[in-house]
Amino acid sequence: MKNKELKNRDLNVLWHPCTQMKDHEILPLIPIQKAHGVWLEDFEGNKYIDAVSSWWVNIFGHTNRYINEKIKEQLDRLEHVILAGFTHEGVVELSERLVRLTPKGLDRCFYSDNGSSAVEVALKMSYHAHYNDGIKDKNIFVSLANSYHGETIGALSVGDVELYKQVYEPLLLKTLQTPVPSDMSIDAAVKAANEFEKLCIDRSDEISAIILEPLVQGAGYMHMYHGEFLVLVRNICNKYNIHLIADEVMVGFGRTGELFACQKANITPDFLVLSKGLTGGYLPLSVVLTSDEIYAKFYCDYNEHKAFLHSHSYTGNALACAAANATLDIFENDNVIEENKKTAKYIAKKLEKFLELQNVASIRQTGMICAVELKGYEASERIGLKVYQYALDNEVLLRPLGHVIYFMPPYVITNKEIDKVMNVAFEAIEAL
Repeated sequence: MKNKELKNRDLNVLWHPCTQMKDHEILPLIPIQKAHGVWLEDFEGNKYIDAVSSWWVNIFGHTNRYINEKIKEQLDRLEHVILAGFTHEGVVELSERLVRLTPKGLDRCFYSDNGSSAVEVALKMSYHAHYNDGIKDKNIFVSLANSYHGETIGALSVGDVELYKQVYEPLLLKTLQTPVPSDMSIDAAVKAANEFEKLCIDRSDEISAIILEPLVQGAGYMHMYHGEFLVLVRNICNKYNIHLIADEVMVGFGRTGELFACQKANITPDFLVLSKGLTGGYLPLSVVLTSDEIYAKFYCDYNEHKAFLHSHSYTGNALACAAANATLDIFENDNVIEENKKTAKYIAKKLEKFLELQNVASIRQTGMICAVELKGYEASERIGLKVYQYALDNEVLLRPLGHVIYFMPPYVITNKEIDKVMNVAFEAIEAL
């Protein structure tokens, strides 16, 4: 009864994100009572493996004992303090660690509360840094075709997934798109980089920055490309005085096989945007890391036009910083990256089986992110919804992106649990 009661109460007052609410006339909401590890549990004892890490945030499992303890310890000391004119130990420690762990040359941390907001910070910082150099016409941003960077106005502007931005087009900033590498080959990387340079030759005087999702485009149907593209884009940006913004909101913190995706290509962006896994999926927190060189452009005697006037009330929240520091502790103490590589290999073997199905177009994988792309269906058929429902009926939470079924589980998932997820997904696709 508790499940039904909560569903009814919810539908009387809530408006859920990324949801056509009318779907819930036939697709029941699932009230979750508790969770542990990779498992969610409703009020009637039904369980579901969280194979998408609850929108890609929960990297060390639900109700992780260590993160829980660290948040509880912090709660009795300090829950929050204004970060303008004040500081606290947690945010200082977290910043020192991030500077040490991220690519060399990222020396300063600016905090926000979610990925979209952090993208806005990076865009504004980029334009403002050029402005403080006396260049006021660099007011256009470039992003990759098929990209997604969030749903606030600035973040939506630099995205290129029509589903999210078409209606809001009249509200958006001026942006340009450049081709994303068509596949994971080096040839595709070179070809796409050449197209970006052609754009820079024509319009570098107007371009403030290029923003991209390194290696994997998340909401862009898990499209993946070779790291050589990052190397080439970095060189082009240096040549034409254009900033490189790396949006690692989704791929950061171990998803790609390294702690940060940029490290796989051995590059340093001008701005690194992090969120999601930063707190282990516990609390809203995001950060933009940048260089001392960028920071210095804003450092002067008080000048209202030169200062970076951007804030929100919960910047550097002490509880969120405690969760983030606990998350970094786990990375440092538990050999997470090496264990992830073993898990990724196991998943890769399981993934090969999907090629036996006639309605599978391709499979792809980067580290702990993998996808199965289906073929032969129209968008109106809502194939992903059918897979979602089949999986729920068989104790697995999948949330397909259209005709792409993807897997992004918490790192604590066991081989036995991987077997279940893969078998259920296989059966769902086979039954279509």
